[in-house]
Parts: sequence; C-alpha cells; structure tokens
Amino acid sequence: MAKIAQGAMYRGSVHDFPEFDANQDAEALYTAMKGFGSDKESILELITSRNNKQRQEICQNYKSLYGKDLIEDLKYELTGKFERLIVNLMRPLAYCDAKEIKDAISGVGTDEKCLIEILASRTNEQMHQLVAAYKDAYERDLESDIIGDTSGHFQKMLVVLLQGTRENDDVVSEDLVQQDVQDLYEAGELKWGTDEAQFIYILGNRSKQHLRLVFDEYLKTTGKPIEASIRGELSGDFEKLMLAVVKCIRSTPEYFAERLFKAMKGLGTRDNTLIRIMVSRSELDMLDIREIFRTKYEKSLYSMIKNDTSGEYKKALLKLCGGDDDAAGQFFPEAAQVAYQMWELSAVSRVELKGTVCAANDFNPDADAKALRKAMKGIGTDEATIIDIVTHRSNAQRQQIRQTFKSHFGRDLMADLKSEISGDLARLILGLMMPPAHYDAKQLKKAMEGAGTDEKTLIEILATRTNAEIRAINEAYKEDYHKSLEDALSSDTSGHFRRILISLATGNREEGGENRDQAQEDAQVAAEILEIADTPSGDKTSLETRFMTVLCTRSYPHLRRVFQEFIKKTNYDIEHVIKKEMSGDVKDAFVAIVQSVKNKPLFFADKLYKSMKGAGTDEKTLTRVMVSRSEIDLLNIRREFIEKYDKSLHQAIEGDTSGDFMKALLALCGGED
Repeated sequence: MAKIAQGAMYRGSVHDFPEFDANQDAEALYTAMKGFGSDKESILELITSRNNKQRQEICQNYKSLYGKDLIEDLKYELTGKFERLIVNLMRPLAYCDAKEIKDAISGVGTDEKCLIEILASRTNEQMHQLVAAYKDAYERDLESDIIGDTSGHFQKMLVVLLQGTRENDDVVSEDLVQQDVQDLYEAGELKWGTDEAQFIYILGNRSKQHLRLVFDEYLKTTGKPIEASIRGELSGDFEKLMLAVVKCIRSTPEYFAERLFKAMKGLGTRDNTLIRIMVSRSELDMLDIREIFRTKYEKSLYSMIKNDTSGEYKKALLKLCGGDDDAAGQFFPEAAQVAYQMWELSAVSRVELKGTVCAANDFNPDADAKALRKAMKGIGTDEATIIDIVTHRSNAQRQQIRQTFKSHFGRDLMADLKSEISGDLARLILGLMMPPAHYDAKQLKKAMEGAGTDEKTLIEILATRTNAEIRAINEAYKEDYHKSLEDALSSDTSGHFRRILISLATGNREEGGENRDQAQEDAQVAAEILEIADTPSGDKTSLETRFMTVLCTRSYPHLRRVFQEFIKKTNYDIEHVIKKEMSGDVKDAFVAIVQSVKNKPLFFADKLYKSMKGAGTDEKTLTRVMVSRSEIDLLNIRREFIEKYDKSLHQAIEGDTSGDFMKALLALCGGED
C-alpha cells in the first residue's frame, strides 16, 4: 500500500526544551533539594520537560558546580515509585535498560517478563548500546549473565536477540518469504514435535519487513495466524518470548500499548512495568502508543494513568504521556498504518471457523431419551447426566432426542427439563435444546418485552448473524409469537436506531466480493457523515441514509475494502471515528457491525470477557454467546480470548461461575487452551 504517513516524523512526547541552560537547571535542582524537605513539584516539572540528552548535560553541570552526583542526591531526597521514575529518567536509555535487566536477573528468581519486553522490542543499535552500557556499569558480560540465569530454548532466543544482528533489508525476496513460510510450517504444524531451532533462526534474524510478509503468507497458506501456531507448538517463557517478538514485528507501539494496559488493569498496578515503558518510549513512539491505546481500549492512556496512580508520581507520568487523547483528535500516522494493516489482514484471512460442539459419534437418540428420563425421574435430579448428554450432542441431534422423548414417553422434554432444573443452568440447557433460530427469536422477544429494551442484545444478534440466519430468525419469530420481527422492532425502538435494526433484520446483505470503485464512493460517504471529509457534499439526511445503507447492506469483503479506503482518505480507523463522533444506540450498532466485519470471533470474545469482568457476572450474555456460538466459531473465540486477555476462556469461566452452571459452560467451552 502507499505510505499513509509522510516522512519520519518525531513521535515522542518529550521534546528539546527551548532556551535550555544546563547550569541554570542544575542550580534549580540544587535549590529544590536544599534544606529541610524537597520541592518535588519543581523537580518533576523540570526533569520531565527536558529530553534525555539535556538531562545528561544537567548531571555533568551539577557535578561541576557542586562536586556531587545528581542521581545520588535525587535518590536521597525522593522515595518510592516517584524516586524510581525520576532516577530512571536521569539515566541514558541504554543504562536504564541495563539496570532493569540487572534487577531482573539478580537475587532469587528471574523477572522473565522484563527480559522479554526489553530484548524483544529493541533495535539492533539499541541492543549494541545496551550490551556496552551493561559492561560499563557492572563490569560484567550481559550474554554470560543471561546464560547463567535462563535455560533451554528461551535462553537461546534471548542470546540470538542480544546479538543485535537482525537483517535490515528493505528489499524482500519473495522466494525467501515462501521458503520461510514452508520451513516454519514444517517445523511446527507438519512435524511430530517441534523444530524450535527454525523458529529461533527465522524470527530472530530476518528483517521486520520480511517477517511481516512471512506472517501474511503463512496465514494464506495454513489458514491460521503465526501466533496460533506458536501457541500450539511452543510453551512457557519461550512461547511468551516468541509471541512478543511477533507483536513487535507487527507493531512495536501496539505491543507497548498492550503492556501498559495490562500494567494498570484490575486490582493493583505493575509500577515497574509502567515506569519502564513510560521512560523508554517517551522520546521514541509515545504518540503512537497513545493513539493505539485509545483505539484498542476505548479510553486514553492519560485517563487510565490519572485514575490508577496518585501524587507526584501521577503528575510525572502524565507529563511523560504528553496529553489526553480523549480531549481532542490528532494526526496519528502510525495508528492509521496499523489499522490499515489490520483491515488488510482481515481481508485476506481465510481462517476456518470451528465450533466446540459437533455431532456425537454412534449417536443413539433412543438411549439418550431414556437416559434423560431416568435422570429426571423420582426424587432428585441427575444434573451431571443431563449436562453430559446435552452439551455433547449437536443441535440437530438434540432435536431428534426431543422427538424420540415424546414418542417414547408421551411427554415434552423441554417441559420436564423446566420442572427439574432452575436458574442459570436451566437457561443454558433449555437454550441448547432449542433450534438456533428459535433461540435467537426468543432472545430478541425477551429483549423487547416488559419495561425498557435490552438494546445490547438486539444489536449483538442482528449485527452478527448471516443472511440465512436472519431469515430463519424471522420465520421462527413469526411462528412462535404470531407477529413479524419487523413490527416488533418498529413498536419497541425509534429513530435512526430503529431504521438500522430493521435494515439488518431484512437479511439482505450483499454476498459478493468487493467493488473498488464503489468502495471509494462508500468511503467518501463515511468520511462526510463522520465530518472528517475535506469536501463535504449533499444534505445530511441523505448522507445518513447512504451511510446506513453501506454498513447494513454491503458484503463483508466489500466493507473491508471500504474501511481501508476510509483510512487512506482520512488517516483514521472508522471504528475509532464512529466511537468519537456518534453516541448512544446508533454508535453501538455501527461499532458492532464494524467489529463483526473485522473479526467476528474477537467481537464475541470481547462480549464474553465483559460479561465476566468486574463485580458480578452477566450470566444472560455469557449464556447467550456460549449457546449461539458453540457449533459455529467458539473454538476461534477461545483463541481470540487468550490472545487478547492473556488467559483462557476456560480459566475465566472457572474463576467467575460455579456449580452445575460452570460444569455445563466448561463442557461447551471444549477444553483448556
């Protein structure tokens, strides 16, 4: 693709301080630390406003003026996290990295995450400077120390990275790309056991541009991303290191945005990680990290730091952050480039969708019907048998069991199950026993009945189902409730939101490929309605209708092309702009459509995560997603879940549910990743 950004722009958040005077700054710091107590506000304001080169000059002048070491004085005057942050800022980056690695391998145990973060992300030049700084600061050989503190393939890859000999070729050989794809495939997926040496050699030495093409071709050739193969073939710290390398090859700023988010999410803050990244990236790519953070996590890095830290420590971090991206939009070429590549990856991806539940071998509906009757007969209920049968049969097989149950016993299996089980387990089991279209129809009906409307459920179902699924839902709704789905939506919703839902509910999305000329026109409509086009045209009402038509009726392959063209026109990702410019249910509906087009399994992985995070569990959403996706793409959802949240769906369910409901969910989940 053509470059979106122009030239190599400075992307740091800390700049040269104008009219810099090292002597004056040294005197100001001395004054701030003189006498009883210290003026922390002046210290943080001065140090965070100078770049690293200027800070080194201040250190030299401080020693010349006062015969004292500035870093030692700062250590004496300051304490805790604030001290660690300020002292790290005063060191050259290579010496800062050297100190972090020394701390990571000193004492009992090793901080593998720190080693991975630094060695997977640094350039060749930064690696050479790190090795020299370590030797100078500690009079020891860094490679020898790492070998002495690590082992196995993890150690070998660290040593390879430490050499700083990654190729820098801009010209890539297509033949070598194909050869590397084949070698990686044969070393992992096609081999009994894994040839780790091939992974180490290729991922540790090839240029970034070469490896990006390798990753693209690997996906086309094998039908799965390289990350999935690494997870399947490698393990432990070696697996984590290789995944970090892949992430940094794809986008170093995105890797650090993810690291920062994980450092602050949940209870407690990983301050060492937060400090290390904010210091090391403040003069490199902090602006790109900020924008990717905002796009990926729907909040600014600034606001998360503000809510997660306190005191002078917080003030210093916010100064390094450099601004609040929730306040105003800025030009972020790196984020636009990443977004474009994500849409390109989505366009070529041909990953096979797989459920976790499939038809049982040697299926015997007669035996299953009898076993279920026995499980519910007499005093008490054998929930284990019910769970085992229902979660290990396909939906078509469950319908056969229902029919056989009625033929044998003259009883309605659904009615018997309702009388024997209750609560969350009942909702899950009864949902599994319904045909998918009737289940979705029921979820839509419940979302619209009573006081208030559950807009999130309406959006989730109508924005993600295929044409065939939508048509089946319409028929099921009419059959079960004697009213058309369109009439129900019309009476329960209003305005643009109603128009969007009714458009989606027709099930008339185009099913062809992309049309490049039409995609450029559609991207222009999107840019105009979202008010970031250079040359707006047409009245707003007409544009709104055309924009809705684009999102609700164009085929998925075509929309992927539209969203790429949108980035080329505007330098923004359409999902981010919709979130910024729109509001309410209309925004939520359009975002769901965009996310579904980009990566439907990831959309559902996010829904599952949100249903289980924080205080309390949203059992209804959890049940609905697990039931509806179990035979379609739950295996893919599992992979996306662990990729994004660093824990398996199995672990999340285990930690957030209990009893028979948990057992049934885990059976549907189908395994531990």
